[in-house]
Amino acid sequence: MMEMKSISSGKLRAIGYDAAARRLRVQLDDGTTLEYTGVGAEIWRRLSTSGSPWSIYRDNVEEEFTARRVTTADFSADTKKNPLDDLFG
Repeated sequence: MMEMKSISSGKLRAIGYDAAARRLRVQLDDGTTLEYTGVGAEIWRRLSTSGSPWSIYRDNVEEEFTARRVTTADFSADTKKNPLDDLFG
């Protein structure tokens, strides 16, 4: 299960990381959720602790990795219920 951390930086609204699978998941302000594979722990550390995560995301993730759009079915593979359903259901 990938825990998402709520943030508000640029267009980012939530970020999550699965260290074992090296997967980074980001949710944008338009509701789009993107997943990046092969993302190292150091990039996650910088992204999750930065005072400016939007800049880290743009420079080190968006430009370096290929995104895959995540669907509701993908969330159900991680959890029985998407925790955002209560907010946006």
